[in-house]
Amino acid sequence: MILIRIENLKKYFPVRGGLFSRTINYVKAVDDVSFSIMKGETFGLVGESGCGKTTLGRSILRLIPPTSGKVFFENKNILGFGDEMMRKLRREIQIVFQDPYWALNPRMTVKDIIAEPLNTHLHLNRNELEERIIELLRIVGLNEDHMMRYPHEFSGGQRQRIGIARAIALNPKFLVLDEPTSALDVSVQAQILNLLKSLQKRLKLTYLFISHDLSVVQHLSSEIGVMYLGKLVEIGSCEEIFLNSLHFYTKALLAAVPLPDPELRKELVPLKGSVPSPIDPPLGCRFHTRCPEVTEVCRKEDPELKKISDKHFVACHKY
Repeated sequence: MILIRIENLKKYFPVRGGLFSRTINYVKAVDDVSFSIMKGETFGLVGESGCGKTTLGRSILRLIPPTSGKVFFENKNILGFGDEMMRKLRREIQIVFQDPYWALNPRMTVKDIIAEPLNTHLHLNRNELEERIIELLRIVGLNEDHMMRYPHEFSGGQRQRIGIARAIALNPKFLVLDEPTSALDVSVQAQILNLLKSLQKRLKLTYLFISHDLSVVQHLSSEIGVMYLGKLVEIGSCEEIFLNSLHFYTKALLAAVPLPDPELRKELVPLKGSVPSPIDPPLGCRFHTRCPEVTEVCRKEDPELKKISDKHFVACHKY
């Protein structure tokens, strides 16, 4: 069963200039993106910094309003929801932010931070509220003694656990995980990933996992989408992406993943140039300025996502 379905989603940010600050161009942060996420599974979204991953995640949750497109949650287009309907929907969809240092209010205790969504959406008495907060802290690996402390008294990993506890407080169905481990030490990353995996199984959660690290995405995802300059260039099952990647950009990302065994060597995939500006993306395939296998058609026509197999799609004229 499909829980989330995104159709032709776009998010353009206006670029203003001139004497009257008129709109002179647009930053095409997300440009015509479509994919779906099955209930109880994890869709990993990867790509270089600035490719539009975070903007896509926040547009899906309507934390920033999309320019156009559709976002279906349980077959309902949430982009047409009014304020009251969105307020009710917030119980079902939540986000865990990238940086646990700025995601928590430094003036609030852990108890107040976790209690905020509970007080907003539920009517619990004092004892019920405290019991629920203690339960959430234990679920994420903390204890009752942490309840009256402030965020600055915790390590980065502990802060992220608090952020996760806040996100699951209302028993949501869908979580956007916006690079939840990128600001943490490697050993702590593994703990948080294992926590997210156990929570998914225990609470039957569905994840959109955003990351630039393919090795992290592999640990958690059942399906992976590769994003470049606002567009998806390849979608496939985790196995297909890692064993049979087709797009040259995906191959370059995989080659950049370090191997734990120094005796093993892999052939590096050279990428020339840098990522073009999203304000003025190149004509045709957006990746053609860096692709070593570029042809004339790549410079003229923008490739569509083509079905290679049941669980594998790629946007490349080569296929």
